[in-house]
Amino acid sequence: MYDVLIVGAGPAGLSAARVLKRAGVEKIAVLERTREPGGLPRYCGHPGFGMLDFGRMWKGPRYARALTEAAGVPILTDTTVTGIEPGGVVHVSTERGLETWQARTILLATGTRETPRGPRLVSGTRPWGVTTTGAFQEMVMKGLRPFQNPVIIGSELVSFSALMTARHGRVKPVVMIEENVRITAQRPADILAAMVYGTPILLNTRLVSILGGDRVEGVEIEQDGERRTLACDGVVFTGKFVPDAILARTSGLPLDSGTRGPAIDSTFRTQDPQVFAAGNVLRAVEHSGQAALEGRAAARMILRALEGRLPDPGSAVPVACGQGVASVWPQRLYAAPRGRIVLHARMETPQRGILRLSDEHGHTVARRRVSILPERRVELAVSAAMLVGVSALRLEVEE
Repeated sequence: MYDVLIVGAGPAGLSAARVLKRAGVEKIAVLERTREPGGLPRYCGHPGFGMLDFGRMWKGPRYARALTEAAGVPILTDTTVTGIEPGGVVHVSTERGLETWQARTILLATGTRETPRGPRLVSGTRPWGVTTTGAFQEMVMKGLRPFQNPVIIGSELVSFSALMTARHGRVKPVVMIEENVRITAQRPADILAAMVYGTPILLNTRLVSILGGDRVEGVEIEQDGERRTLACDGVVFTGKFVPDAILARTSGLPLDSGTRGPAIDSTFRTQDPQVFAAGNVLRAVEHSGQAALEGRAAARMILRALEGRLPDPGSAVPVACGQGVASVWPQRLYAAPRGRIVLHARMETPQRGILRLSDEHGHTVARRRVSILPERRVELAVSAAMLVGVSALRLEVEE
């Protein structure tokens, strides 16, 4: 019997293990389906990792090693969790075959994944040279150069990570393509792309189809209603992350329609009170430091669960999305005499106004002024005492 089984050896899972181990929990294991722990950062050979949780600025592989070393618990790689049942039953596929393990608590930290070509409905041929950021970065880290002059689809933060990886791998992207009228990442990323990496960004541009026989030879794009062809030898699809919540779904844990990750309460518990979730499996997508901090916070709640000090799940107050709000998490909150809870939300469209949390009678529980883009996360601090006697909550934007 394990005290805690952690599914996923990325920043959230390894950070949770570190907190639990330091608190004296002995029977812990981290289960990782790939051959190496560390999550996505281990393929990112550029700086930008570690500042929030280690106070250091590292490249991705160094950060992944630091997470692994700091965890201090057994990390079982090439080990896949195939299902979770009520009562802490965990079905695991190992090199020995299928096994069933038991745990008092389980933490889902399975992270996020990019949307590949198929779900994006891009037409054209199926040549070699079409990939996602993660696969491209893994190839470059292994010393491979899959192409020389690709196009990069998207302008999220990870898109510029792909651009930095390209430079490290002596790959020269032809262009970055963004379907919206502005880049998704914060400026001055677009200026850096053009001035430092020499890669232009085409805005308000849509990838129509991929051209080529055995290998990519070009792409057809549409900009301002006009179509044209760009020569290239590769296509890197970046971003449009979704939570890697397949295990949660197949295990019968409800997913939130807005975040597309497992629905949780303000203690990181899912509908199964023995199963917790943290990191980018909750929603897509935050940087590794944020995922690590969530892993730590979830670990502190797991410690309370092991001591029997968490509130009754039946007393949670549900939060619904109202006007302008696309998603909110956690989705269930607890009243308490003191303390505060932080709600996280994303908007459907650019919003400017008052973000208001109200109860079932329309009374304001918390509010703040916002001017926010849909891809940015906004926080709203809620006094737990304001939830006493409340049975339902609604989060919406008012002009």
